Amino acid sequence: MKRRRSARPRLSATSERLSWLAQTLADSGSRLEDAWLESEMATLIEKLLRDGNEEALNQALDRLHDSHPGAYDDLADLIESACEISREGDTSRLILALPVLAWSRYAIPARALPKAVLDGLRAQLSGHILAADARVYLADFLFSPDQLPQGYCDTRVFAEALWASASAGQDLAVAGDSLPESQTFVSDVRYILAVAQIPTGRPLFRWNEPDGKRDTALAAWRSQAGANLRPLLTGCAYELLLPDAYFSAWRRADRETRPFALRAAVEYLKSLFNVPASRLRAVAAPYYDHWLEEWRIGFTRIDSDEVVHGVTWPLLGGEDETADLAANIEALLKETGLGEVRILDTRMPLEYCDDCGAPLFPNPDGESVHAELPEDMQGTPAHLH
Repeated sequence: MKRRRSARPRLSATSERLSWLAQTLADSGSRLEDAWLESEMATLIEKLLRDGNEEALNQALDRLHDSHPGAYDDLADLIESACEISREGDTSRLILALPVLAWSRYAIPARALPKAVLDGLRAQLSGHILAADARVYLADFLFSPDQLPQGYCDTRVFAEALWASASAGQDLAVAGDSLPESQTFVSDVRYILAVAQIPTGRPLFRWNEPDGKRDTALAAWRSQAGANLRPLLTGCAYELLLPDAYFSAWRRADRETRPFALRAAVEYLKSLFNVPASRLRAVAAPYYDHWLEEWRIGFTRIDSDEVVHGVTWPLLGGEDETADLAANIEALLKETGLGEVRILDTRMPLEYCDDCGAPLFPNPDGESVHAELPEDMQGTPAHLH
């Protein structure tokens, strides 16, 4: 699923043509017509990416989001492909993301990856994730979400650097001091980026081969590759997700981060207050602007109404008010063994702290308040990502 967008009123001529081509592709009745339309769109998308014209791409997507969802998906797929796939002669390359979910009472690192870690990850990727003919080269940095390329054009620029490194048979050296500072959350996702290189026409992933399976690959990846990251994630509990194409892995990480953050919140508070889960309470409520934007979950001790922690559960993809998110959130919270779980049906306004900009979370009285740790615990991260 693609990111939700809000419509914009006016389109440039380039965006108009891209939008028209996408609608025609969605209505096409033959592969021959598809091929011509995709070629026309690919040529136009390539020009816009090379010109750095992010606005034209977003305008076309915005126009199609509500009016023609099928065309929106077709266009987004082609834009993403142009950002993550390179074909040069007999060689094809794909940008991969290797997501890692983590939580800690301390800062989750975003840092350079030593050569030994890169070599270990390369061996595990080759052994469990990629097909036999694939070769893999990595960027030598553990990225926070704030440090990933922003937008399609920036992603393409970064991809070109990775493709060039792969062409030279080298890992990509990342200038960490030029990256934005990572925000501090108790629970967050980290990314390792890589490029897989294969002879054109050959299978890319292990599960593309006759005896390969995604579940088997994921189990082996978590078991074997997880050990490579242990020295980098001291003081963190972490979980590896399946490596995949950049945008696909990014969306999966967004989705998996939500339940991970709820479980992490309970473990964090158990550790922080040295109490069992049965001595903690969660209060969840839907938060609206013009429509439902997200759920927020406030955590308290069972003997107090003071919210000491909070988690946001943003809507993703095609989710809206009709999705049964309340039941999903309630079930996940109860699985952790909490002493009390309250689900509010009040439409809460999407409010933030006037001083620091942090989201406000529901308390047991149905009010939105700031999540505040006791004074003797100040300085630890204020809420979970």
